[in-house]
Amino acid sequence: MEKYSRALERLKKSFTKFKEVIENPVIPEIFKEEFLIEISTKRFEYTYESLWKTVKEFLRLRGIECNSPKSCFRELIKEGIVPEKFEKILAEMIVLRNILVHIYDEEQAKDIYERIKKKDIVETFHTIIQLLEKEKP
Repeated sequence: MEKYSRALERLKKSFTKFKEVIENPVIPEIFKEEFLIEISTKRFEYTYESLWKTVKEFLRLRGIECNSPKSCFRELIKEGIVPEKFEKILAEMIVLRNILVHIYDEEQAKDIYERIKKKDIVETFHTIIQLLEKEKP
């Protein structure tokens, strides 16, 4: 249980940092676009990694084993913890994260930045964190 509590705290902290860089209107004035994209995509990646590892630990405490983000998110939905309406966004987040790991093209990075700062990504992280806080593992 302690491992899960630590994972959830890391997730909340990484989400706060991600949201800060995405939603703060002053940030684009401070940083060049290149740095803004790099910071935002990296914080998205950290938050995503924290999310799926927290979900993995949450499910493990419920006796459910999953070993990939896709299987963990699928189980979270199957268990009724997260509504099915988030399935498509979670699948997209998996793709975005996988592209980010192997990205070498500035335009592609910019496209991903434009996608991750959209409201549905932030809302998905926020909603799942809230649901995990309410549910008992």
